[in-house]
Amino acid sequence: MEFLHNFPFWAAITAIFFAQFIKVPLQFMLTKKVDWSLITSTGGMPSSHSAGVTALTTSVALDEGLGSTLFAVSAIFAIIVMFDATGVRRQAGEQAAVLNRLSLDFQKMISDLHDWQGKTQKEKQIEFKKLKELLGHKPVEVFFGGLTGIVWAMILHKLLIVV
Repeated sequence: MEFLHNFPFWAAITAIFFAQFIKVPLQFMLTKKVDWSLITSTGGMPSSHSAGVTALTTSVALDEGLGSTLFAVSAIFAIIVMFDATGVRRQAGEQAAVLNRLSLDFQKMISDLHDWQGKTQKEKQIEFKKLKELLGHKPVEVFFGGLTGIVWAMILHKLLIVV
């Protein structure tokens, strides 16, 4: 059962859960509303992807050393994931926002047409699904997600006294 004692794995997994959970109180401080759906959502502050990969990389560095091949692989993996979070995924989210606005405009136009007069509002809304807009992260969200992962792994390392 070596797997149960795999510090890098557990540091990364718990950093992801911690980052997802902390989104709820952070959002509450800004909006004064509790939104539990943030626990399972993508995007937002801090980036759980960044927290997970930096916790993994930090714990590998603590276990194997900065000169190890495993650290190099983990570090490159972390860089790619964090770059993707701020690049491709963020752009996809911005495109989803534009498409959602276009969809609403189109729906308004269609509702004025004679063909749609006989349909119920529910039937009309079913035909227009909203795309998920919160897909990626702003650079600051990735930075704080990465910082969260590093600090989380170091705290766990001290608490568990992994040698």
